[in-house]
Amino acid sequence: TFLSQVIKMVEECQGSKVPIQEFADRVTSYFVPFVLLVAAGSFISWMVFPEFHRSIVEWANLPWTDPQAPVFTLAILAATAVLVISCPCALGLATPTALMVGSGLGAEKGVLIRSGEAIQTMKDVKLIAFDKTGTITRGHPQVTDLLPASGFNQEKLLLMAASIEAVSEHPLGVALVERAREKDIKLEEVSDFRSITGKGVEGLFGEERVLVGNRRFMEEEGVDHSGASQELEHLEEEGKTAVLVAVNNAMAGIIAVADTLKEDALLAVGEIEKMGLKTAMITGDNWKTASAIGNQVGISRVVAEVLPEGKVEEIKKLQEEFEMVAMVGDGINDAPALKQANVGIAIGTGTDVAIEAADITLVRGNLSSVISSIKLSRATFKKIRQNYFWAWFYNAIAIPVAFLGLLHPIIGAAAMAFSSLNVVLNSVRLKKMPLDPDYVLFGKEGVGDEKY
Repeated sequence: TFLSQVIKMVEECQGSKVPIQEFADRVTSYFVPFVLLVAAGSFISWMVFPEFHRSIVEWANLPWTDPQAPVFTLAILAATAVLVISCPCALGLATPTALMVGSGLGAEKGVLIRSGEAIQTMKDVKLIAFDKTGTITRGHPQVTDLLPASGFNQEKLLLMAASIEAVSEHPLGVALVERAREKDIKLEEVSDFRSITGKGVEGLFGEERVLVGNRRFMEEEGVDHSGASQELEHLEEEGKTAVLVAVNNAMAGIIAVADTLKEDALLAVGEIEKMGLKTAMITGDNWKTASAIGNQVGISRVVAEVLPEGKVEEIKKLQEEFEMVAMVGDGINDAPALKQANVGIAIGTGTDVAIEAADITLVRGNLSSVISSIKLSRATFKKIRQNYFWAWFYNAIAIPVAFLGLLHPIIGAAAMAFSSLNVVLNSVRLKKMPLDPDYVLFGKEGVGDEKY
């Protein structure tokens, strides 16, 4: 079930380690031997230099210290205080508590994070690449124009194209089939169907060979579409996808398909740019259609006419230029690119293959959740760094004080507990972070001005 998948992803994230924790674990492995040596050193120092230590205790004049007690007693108390007050617990809690709260908050707000490493990587991303269909657009394209060539009418053009596309699962093909059904056109069975990824489909409609696809497909099949160049240019400038139809290697017409932008696409892309990140769109559409969509939402870089297998290479090129790249997609053909990216972000309304390949899943499917994931990763890692700072700062102050005999072991135990509690409470403050779409896009505080 969907709920079980959510629980699994949250548990995986909470049980994972971020790279900074691996470094802290290595340091912590030396911490316990170090504390034992300091405790032994404190005992020996008290036994060898009792007058020096007594003078410090007398100068401090603390109510819980007795400089006139036997030296052996004071040495034992000092060594015990060092052992008690040193706190590897806070170091161990620094990352897990922040990850637990951060991933839990993300799940509540529709941002599912698969691993702790994704949190640390996401904060360093410099460019976010988007797929077009189903990511920037709604993913439900509709037929807008039917332009038959001489010898064909709209009904016959749609009948032949939709009959071929009925065997396909491509979103553009689905749009043609839905339009035919709306017009009560009864589709016919076809034979010898063949799908060419990133280009189009073909099949036999009765005795006639029908091709349905993009310009590249038609050119490779030797179909002359020069007579429709003006219509194609006009449709593409409007941001529509032109589906060319050929019968027996002769142009039969053009079917224009358009997909509406998601409501928050323009605002989300603009906010991402304000955060200092670059944006790009990688799509199989032609340059003019892709550029029109890119201009509508304000994406700074458009990479068009990319075959599904070519998206991985495009991500590699972006990584060479920007180092840290996130990819947002929803389709099966996006899965390899999601894996190649430093952080793969899947739209939750997309395919299971894409979701499985991603590091982060956006349940709601809106682009404002991309901003939420950036904010959440930055805030969570900020808490992790704060926790580590507090844990090291506490030990750096507390251990020398205990070494000098200025702390009673009971007070040391209380201070140690307080140190761990402080780390937990600091992590819990993440719960106050607003991640709702309206706040992310319209909130008075800018992204990065966290007050939690």
